Amino acid sequence: MLADFLKEYFSIVVFLIIALGLSFIFIMINYALSPKKPDPEKLSAYECGFEPFNDSRMEFDVRFYLVAILFIIFDLEIAFLFPWAISLGKIGFLGFVSMMIFLFILTVGFVYEWKKGALDWE
Repeated sequence: MLADFLKEYFSIVVFLIIALGLSFIFIMINYALSPKKPDPEKLSAYECGFEPFNDSRMEFDVRFYLVAILFIIFDLEIAFLFPWAISLGKIGFLGFVSMMIFLFILTVGFVYEWKKGALDWE
């Protein structure tokens, strides 16, 4: 039973061993050959283009979150559009109408955000 299991999954196990080994080797090569010249600018934390804050619990402007949510929404829209465009010939008119409804809902949301001023950066 164990021999059958190993025979069926041997290629996957070999692939995982090679992938882990190469990952470890690349990390070690990077660590050994990378320049080690720290300065205060390199060691400072980078926070969205601002100087690092003293308190990590400081409030952020809600516009950061709105822009991030809008990015995710429209990124997902593109992720749905590619497979839809490829299979448009097979799904027919119903698939076309359903995607147009989806795009209309996203457009209404985008216009709402725009009218509310969520995209205005002061």
